[in-house]
Amino acid sequence: MNAILQMLSRGVEQLLGRASGPLHLRLVTTPAVVIFLAVRAGLRDAREGKSMFFWGILTHPTERPQLLRSALKDIGKASIVALVLDAVYQVWLFRAFYIVQALIVVVVCAILPYLLIRGPISVLTHGLYRKQAEPDGGSVAPTTSAGQRPDAAGQGS
Repeated sequence: MNAILQMLSRGVEQLLGRASGPLHLRLVTTPAVVIFLAVRAGLRDAREGKSMFFWGILTHPTERPQLLRSALKDIGKASIVALVLDAVYQVWLFRAFYIVQALIVVVVCAILPYLLIRGPISVLTHGLYRKQAEPDGGSVAPTTSAGQRPDAAGQGS
């Protein structure tokens, strides 16, 4: 039991030490790249009229494979880069590789930001793309006191 507590203590200390140690910039750049990919995917979802990412996966079986494929494509590359960078960091600093710590870093730096950003961006921009698709740009034409549009006021009667 004492050995398990020591491992957990060492793991937490090493995880927290990543924020100030060498290569700490990777903890900023990886989430930034992932957020960029998530925003791009969310805008694409809104432009194509797809439902919110999580909601689409849960409730639209026809959209599910495409949503998962696009998420895997975006997250996969960033996750591999995050894993390799953390492996280099661990071997350089600790002279060992701890897979659980590396997976925690990948989840926190790559997967979590993507999942938290893609859906809300899609929802926030969905209305923008819907308005652009309407023939008059989504605006209501001004009317005269007689209830006619100004361009039609002098025509007809």
